[in-house]
Amino acid sequence: MTWMRQAIRSLVVGSMLTRERWQSGVAYNPLSAQTAQDPYPVYAALRERDPVHRSRLMNSWLFSRHTDIDLILRDHQRFGNDPRKGNLSRRQRANLPPDDEFTMLFLDPPDHKRLRALVNKAFTPKAVNALEPHIRSLLQGLLDDIDDPAGFDLMKAVAQPLPVIVIAEMLGIPAEDRAQFKVWSDQRARTLEPVIDAQEREASEAAARALDAYFRPIIKERRAAPKNDIVSALAQAEEEGDRLTEREMLNMLRLLLIAGNETTTNLIGNGVLALLRHPEQLQRLRDDPSLIPSAVDELLRFDSPVQTDFRRALTDCEVNGFPLKQRDNIVVLLGAANRDPDVFENADALDVARGDRSHLSFGRGIHHCIGAPLARLEGRVVLEVLLERFSRISLRDGQPRFRNSIVLRGLESLPVRCVEA
Repeated sequence: MTWMRQAIRSLVVGSMLTRERWQSGVAYNPLSAQTAQDPYPVYAALRERDPVHRSRLMNSWLFSRHTDIDLILRDHQRFGNDPRKGNLSRRQRANLPPDDEFTMLFLDPPDHKRLRALVNKAFTPKAVNALEPHIRSLLQGLLDDIDDPAGFDLMKAVAQPLPVIVIAEMLGIPAEDRAQFKVWSDQRARTLEPVIDAQEREASEAAARALDAYFRPIIKERRAAPKNDIVSALAQAEEEGDRLTEREMLNMLRLLLIAGNETTTNLIGNGVLALLRHPEQLQRLRDDPSLIPSAVDELLRFDSPVQTDFRRALTDCEVNGFPLKQRDNIVVLLGAANRDPDVFENADALDVARGDRSHLSFGRGIHHCIGAPLARLEGRVVLEVLLERFSRISLRDGQPRFRNSIVLRGLESLPVRCVEA
């Protein structure tokens, strides 16, 4: 019966997309393997032909222009993150977590403000910058462990382990548990995708239970005897007399594990791939390493680790003249906004000296990515160390594949060939 359900589903999806294309001249298919590998042509078509696009498949309005998305992300009074405030389909409602397991990512004020205030201190630029020598040392160790620089997978050797080691250490996780944490993180990250299947949902829920069981005794220990880690900081944190409950702490730790791991992994992988596909830009960084901080932001813009975000209209309103009704679901295509030619000159070109932080890869407003300083630091250190250590870096596979997803954009692998300096 599985093949029959798949056939029926394909027919239904095809019908929806045909109607989209007939009505607007363009269709957005988040399930398409072609879109997963290269979403930018369809983004361009959406911006040009139908910048506020109705997707029945996603039960949402899709926004693709920078000016519209920037407005939506900044206005938390009219646009909320809580999916329960939208008009949800039966499938969307079934995929919601229990009410008490909503993380800060999907909450609106005042709950969001309170929780964010309690975790902010761990991710200030000053606190993050203090980690740089250790991150650099960790990266050198990972590169030392490579058997043959002439042929290795940069994702497995660097992009995947480095962020999980960093966030695990910040959470106080022992080295012997990191591999398991990577598995749990990957399984939980799939919950951000609106099109995950039942098997992935089951694995994600099992990972959530495992994380809770792991952290509960640690939280109890840190409340009694704090250490120099985020769990202790959260356990001891107070803001205007407020504290996190155990359930809130568990939710926060789940979120930090994903946010500090998956997105930075994608930044490193997507960024290095972009440079290898534009060797003249890589050479510019070799010739002038002072461009590397600017390059990190350009790589974030050029192929963002997070391509899509979601909002709900909290009231009847409009976005630059387009009317929305209360409870309308909204999809903002960050990857499309980051290539908007009305904002970025020669937007489809990679320019490591662009020096423009107008990209939306970290979001905007009250939900601006709390880990942005850490992601920028890890991205910069990786580029600096790779260029110092290797005199030449090239692709071994001309067509690395991206995973099939619409929210988090990242590579399955990145085979490279390097020559030691």
